[in-house]
Amino acid sequence: MSVMKTNTTGTRPTTATPGTPVRHRALQGTALAALLLLAACSGTRFIPENDKLYTGSTVKITSPYPIQKEAELQTELETVITPKPNASILGLRPKLYFWHMGQGKSKGLGHFLAEKYGEAPVLLSQVDTQKVKGLMINRLYNNGYFAGPRVQTKPNAKGRTATIDYTATVQRAYTIKEIHFPERDTLLDRDIRKTQPGSLLKVGEPYNLNTLITERSRIDDQLKQNGYYFFNPDYILYEVDSTEHNQVDVYLRVKGNIPRRASQSYVLNRVTLNTRYGLTDTTESIKPIMYKGYRYVPDEKVFKAKAITGAVFLFPDSLYRRRRQDQTLSRLMSLGTFKFVDIQFRQARQKPDSAGYGFLNASVRMTQLKKKSLRAEVQLVSKTNGFTGPGFTAQFRNRSALRGAEQLLVNVVGSFETRQGTGSSNTGVEGTTGPVLGLTSFELGANAQLLVPRLITPPLPFLDVTLRNSDFQPRTSFGVGYRYVERRQFFQEDFFNLNYGYSWKTKITNEQELRPIDLQYIRLAKTTPEFDKLLESRPFLANSFRQQFIPASSYRYTYNTQVYERRRNQLYFNGGLELAGNLASAINKLTGAARNDSGRYEIIGQEFSQYTKLDLEYRNYYRITQNPTSGNKIATRLLIGLGMPYGNSDVMPYLKQYGVGGPNSVRAFAPREVGPGSYKPTNSSVSSRFYDQVGDIRLEANVEYRQDLFPYVKGALFMDAGNVWLVNDDKTRPGGQFKPGSFLNELAIGAGAGVRVDIQFLVIRLDVAYPLRVPYGGSGGGSLVPNLAIGYPF
Repeated sequence: MSVMKTNTTGTRPTTATPGTPVRHRALQGTALAALLLLAACSGTRFIPENDKLYTGSTVKITSPYPIQKEAELQTELETVITPKPNASILGLRPKLYFWHMGQGKSKGLGHFLAEKYGEAPVLLSQVDTQKVKGLMINRLYNNGYFAGPRVQTKPNAKGRTATIDYTATVQRAYTIKEIHFPERDTLLDRDIRKTQPGSLLKVGEPYNLNTLITERSRIDDQLKQNGYYFFNPDYILYEVDSTEHNQVDVYLRVKGNIPRRASQSYVLNRVTLNTRYGLTDTTESIKPIMYKGYRYVPDEKVFKAKAITGAVFLFPDSLYRRRRQDQTLSRLMSLGTFKFVDIQFRQARQKPDSAGYGFLNASVRMTQLKKKSLRAEVQLVSKTNGFTGPGFTAQFRNRSALRGAEQLLVNVVGSFETRQGTGSSNTGVEGTTGPVLGLTSFELGANAQLLVPRLITPPLPFLDVTLRNSDFQPRTSFGVGYRYVERRQFFQEDFFNLNYGYSWKTKITNEQELRPIDLQYIRLAKTTPEFDKLLESRPFLANSFRQQFIPASSYRYTYNTQVYERRRNQLYFNGGLELAGNLASAINKLTGAARNDSGRYEIIGQEFSQYTKLDLEYRNYYRITQNPTSGNKIATRLLIGLGMPYGNSDVMPYLKQYGVGGPNSVRAFAPREVGPGSYKPTNSSVSSRFYDQVGDIRLEANVEYRQDLFPYVKGALFMDAGNVWLVNDDKTRPGGQFKPGSFLNELAIGAGAGVRVDIQFLVIRLDVAYPLRVPYGGSGGGSLVPNLAIGYPF
């Protein structure tokens, strides 16, 4: 539902005309129709005369004593309230309107909308307060409030709607006085007692049933790490005795009738690795071979045995540990060569128990993916620098190129991209309409990458290259590529790259990447007179586009809690450090090499870049409600980038510089329409401002409120701020250098709203933003800027 507004800003009073009364009546009719529509959307017109629309409840807890963790207890009581009221948006309930459209209809548009988007009204008469009160009292007991808790209700009617207030009155909660673990002299009881130092039960803490349940699971997990494969948390029970002064003694016991096999540890007897499971009907007829103590069902055409055993952490004659079971599953799946992996354990019948231990036979069954595949796709390319257009990608993949689960990927890519550089009113530059030179681009390239599922490095005293405590397979990568770029009316450029590095994860939330070698060679192959003229007038640009090597090394660390989807507050951090040219410069100095006519060192007759680049990105996603499926959240992002050219370089290479603006940046401005600093393109420079408005330093911040509207449709309100600056002063771009005392006043600021169609595998986003402040002073004064993009901005 949309509401149209008439914009009267800046209009002047006019004298009455014969048509004025007609227009006035038309406006009155429009306003009346809008009010009727809003009334319909509120949903109250569909409520029976003798009933009211139930719009929700409140919960209040009172006590003569301090209430520990009151907010958590209140949230727990709120979860038992039923039914849930109808969904509303700013007090409106359009789902009720859709429901009403389908009443008495078995087909047609009204029936479809009712079935798809409608929702029957939730009435006050449907609320069973006695049931809710009983559930609340049960939750209070579970939290240690044993001394006669009471819950009272009070309905509140307002017009055609009503709410219910629940008030829970409690006394002092019972706390834990003593904790007693099992005291029998059995192997099982002794192992349970060993887990007590990590117990979740604490003397003096309030009694809480959920804590007792979680403690059972914790003990079970510890026992699983010590061979108790058949133990179950239900085998643990609690005896709770109340004492004086609102205290309880907690006794932890093991049931007396548990199966014998649950009370003993197990050792792995025989471990079978079957790499051909499910591929053929002749698996059982293939004779296993013995390799490093494993019974290995081979597929030597695809895998060498050591490639599989290197990812298996279940060792014959070792104590069963669930941690090693989970680690084996994760490592084998992360190889990227298997579709399914499972592990079965059975008691070893042919080997009797010994010294209180049992024996298990393990069977690791692996179903392979196709070794080779070819995939091609046509896509719409949308880049952060504003280039958009069709593209294609063709990829060949070999999942075990050297018979060691090495992934070989060969890609051929191409695209046609364009960006219409129309001068927006945001720049404040008159006469800037028309195409910007060089903003139609052709790209064609090929690259290859070999991913080896291990760290290929000499033994280091401070690094276990196998990462035995990680669930994830470390990798060594080798990459090579070439890319041809042609900017029509400007230049042709060749990019060559060669890299070698490592990536590894010690936890599911963090990942590290180290590239000791990351070489790039840039060659400006052909230029037009227009581009030569531009380079001549802008020495900084000529410097950044010059033919050069970029001999870099880099390190990147990522921390991401978004893998925990049910977590209410999720964090994302990415930090990267890139060093270029330092080793090459040192070698030149040590060998006494001479500088060229430009005063720079060379490698094999080519100048090289020298700089340090630091990138930091922090995001936070806070969900407004407790419901883990809700998309109502506040998302924030902070970007900090710093590139410092020195030594052999006066400026950063052009492809390493920063730009601000566009659908994934400050959305009230076009891509690279902001900065550097307070620099403002003139009429003569606007046709090349895409190349001017970049910098060595970036600061950007975004905040966005996201709201579920309808199924698959979400809305957003946002505000963006940011700019780029230069490290060194450039006379052709006055005001572009970073100055600590004034940079905050040079931030471009914009705000707006957006709608997103989110169908999980595809997100189509339309944002409309308005500039509130431009970097060179003023309040913006521009027009609305639409942004159509794929995916969320961050």
